[in-house]
Amino acid sequence: MTTFDPKQYKTTTRQQWEEAAGAWNRWGPTLEAWLGEATERMLDAAGVGTGSRVLDVAAGTGGQTMLAARRAGAGGRVLATDISPTILTYAAKAAADAGLGNVETLEVDGEGLEVLDPGSFDAVVSRVGLIYFPDQQRALAGMRQALRPGGRIAAVVYATAERNEFFSIPVSIIRRRANLPPPLPGQPGPFSLGRPGALEQALTAAGFDQVSVEAVNAPLRLTSAEECVRFERESFGALHQMLAAVPTAERESVWSEIRDALAPFEGDGGFVGPCELLVASGAA
Repeated sequence: MTTFDPKQYKTTTRQQWEEAAGAWNRWGPTLEAWLGEATERMLDAAGVGTGSRVLDVAAGTGGQTMLAARRAGAGGRVLATDISPTILTYAAKAAADAGLGNVETLEVDGEGLEVLDPGSFDAVVSRVGLIYFPDQQRALAGMRQALRPGGRIAAVVYATAERNEFFSIPVSIIRRRANLPPPLPGQPGPFSLGRPGALEQALTAAGFDQVSVEAVNAPLRLTSAEECVRFERESFGALHQMLAAVPTAERESVWSEIRDALAPFEGDGGFVGPCELLVASGAA
């Protein structure tokens, strides 16, 4: 029986994001076009506006950080946190290049937010990050502690695998080729909070009130299936974690199989990969 080791998982995750940081940054325009609508809804749901103090958890290269910073203005501040110090250098540079002096970065585990001053933020946001925490309740508890009374949390996650075939097809192919067992209940992963009611239950269990969840249709639009494979191959650390169990000599054939499986999503207008995101929110 395979046992899940959260400590090793986190070590591997940090390493993968250290390696993928540059690629994630290069694909920034694609990410923002794809995730843009859900990001704006997340910031709306978190109540981010003029003067807001915002905590961005698992910030990555900071696309949503900068959107929050622009909303908060000079009188507000945004703290971008991530487990990967390298990826945060890109977030810091992007903010500096954009003239956003209200952005700070801090390397911190999303499950270790107790290092932050309690009640020091008006809003906490996390874009496609919460799903990858081994202990989601600990992460949510830390987010709640960081919020002032009445402050708001909002997070973006993937819906079910069936509604995210651009990602679930590669996951299923790699899992089969790597002879990996199905994920255990409660194990982190891209679709760990996608099932109906899971997000509401997680936020409520962490003590949040006024919990709501809305679905956002967010198709991934690229020129071709080949480009989608390149995007995921370069940028998606979760796939590389799984692919590590496939012999090196076989990995190219895995990517070829993925490309062929994604080809049906190509049409006259290019590649349109099915994706549905969920935006969850609540109040401390």
